[in-house]
Amino acid sequence: MYDLVIRNGTVVDGTGLPKYRADVGLNGDRIAAIGRIRERGKEEVDATGQVVSPGFIDGHTHMDAQVFWDPLGSCSCWHGVTTAVMGNCGFTLAPGSAEQRDMILSNIIRAEDISADAIGAAVRWNWTTFREYMDVVDKLPKTINYAANIGHSALRTHVMGQRAFEQQASHDDLGAMEHELLDALDAGAIGFTSSRSSGHKLPEPDNRPVASNHASWDELSQLVCLMGKTGRGIFEYARERDSRSPDPNVRKVANDRLRDLAVNSGAPITFGIPAGSPGAQDALNLLDSTAEAGGRMFGQTHTRGISHVLSFKGRLQFDDLPEWKEVRALPIEEQRKAFTDPERRKRLVDATKDGVYRTGGGEPRKPNYENMYVVYSAVSRNPTVAELAAQRNVDPVEVMMDLAVGSNFNQLFMQFDVTTVPKSDAEALATLRHPRTVMTFSDSGAHVSLIMDSSIHTHLLAYWVRERNAFSLEEGVKMITLTPAMAWGFTDRGLLRQGCIADLNVFDPAILAPQIPTIEHDLPTGARRLKQKSIGIMATIIAGKVAFMNGEHTGALQGKLLRSTAAGVR
Repeated sequence: MYDLVIRNGTVVDGTGLPKYRADVGLNGDRIAAIGRIRERGKEEVDATGQVVSPGFIDGHTHMDAQVFWDPLGSCSCWHGVTTAVMGNCGFTLAPGSAEQRDMILSNIIRAEDISADAIGAAVRWNWTTFREYMDVVDKLPKTINYAANIGHSALRTHVMGQRAFEQQASHDDLGAMEHELLDALDAGAIGFTSSRSSGHKLPEPDNRPVASNHASWDELSQLVCLMGKTGRGIFEYARERDSRSPDPNVRKVANDRLRDLAVNSGAPITFGIPAGSPGAQDALNLLDSTAEAGGRMFGQTHTRGISHVLSFKGRLQFDDLPEWKEVRALPIEEQRKAFTDPERRKRLVDATKDGVYRTGGGEPRKPNYENMYVVYSAVSRNPTVAELAAQRNVDPVEVMMDLAVGSNFNQLFMQFDVTTVPKSDAEALATLRHPRTVMTFSDSGAHVSLIMDSSIHTHLLAYWVRERNAFSLEEGVKMITLTPAMAWGFTDRGLLRQGCIADLNVFDPAILAPQIPTIEHDLPTGARRLKQKSIGIMATIIAGKVAFMNGEHTGALQGKLLRSTAAGVR
């Protein structure tokens, strides 16, 4: 007898091979049989009309702190994600002692928009080394699985203290970093991550770059090469702005240096490739030239381009402008009066024309109404604010005010960065279809009041597979199961085969889609965040147990911290 039988479903197994009708039998946490199963299971799921696939894998999240207060792993868990890789871009909670807590967090709280108050309320800081941090995470109740990177900013801050934000590392500093990195890898860290992005800064009024940005290239290279010598671990990198420079010669220097690091270190290297940016095609070429030179490298892509979700109940680009700051501090009903009063309305519109806006990190950018969409659908193309303003012959800010007032302030707006958004389907598909890229860039756990990309897996299947027919269902499922599993070294996940871990999704491909995000106040301090669920996933099964049924948590807490070993990540 099987513990669980998923009966009468259509199996899409993650390989990209054609789908087929079959039952799937599970025993314990493993897939035991696929085919015609005549025995009854202790539990049964009727998957008639549904697809049965491996669980989805997200290689780029920032759930390092959220895992302490959220056993579900939201919002990833509502989009079929069963395994999430955290600790990207050099931002981790360890290594670092309790006395270093504020220094460690200073790298994170602005760059990744993660609330220090929420962390303080929920996280008991009882570790110093990364090994100790992993042991703590291991014991936490978890619905989904996690793998953890060690971050360069935390590592540098732990070893150097305040000098990490001012100086290059000494010989002794680098030796101490190497020791901690090796110990983290021995403890099962999946890799090492860093950032040289100028958008990653310390909180105001400090405004200095985060700790990893003060490291020399030699320091970074020495750490990556050390990891390469172990034969374990991936290097994930938030790249410097030079890689997206309008000047092709500047891009070439940055790309050549990264290719040489991949070849010399032997370590796999991965980084984000925003479709539509000046350096996107060069980055894709870099993946191929690195392979030809003997290095390993893959890019991380996105289904639609990274966007900011704006709302009059949440955050707006205008919030820091003096005229707006006064209004936005008022209760909703008082704001409504301000937005409908002709004189006040005119002053607010005028204030947006010459306002000083933020430019980097996880903060709202200067408004660009041609790239700001009114969210009526979480899948299909929406009208831009500029289009609606032209139709109504009013200023775009007036459109936003009117839509906010008319929706009881619930209307959402999604703004894309003009330098990183695909200008066409062809640009997006160039990165999605490249054989050396992985669709996996949700940033889940970070930017929680401004970015909601936990839905990219369901968006891929709803938009690019069902609506655009750009990929077959089998291709789409492979992109978010076996492909990331192979890239990150998950040896027994991402594939629906006998003997593999029973992390599975049962979903209806005809209706699967992300829902429109909502604004909630459910962080440990009651702070605001965006929340987004999906429709069409009947069941998510983790380690052989049904964890979610029709979007509702069953109470199962089968998730675990996966550790890297010489044989892979388990």
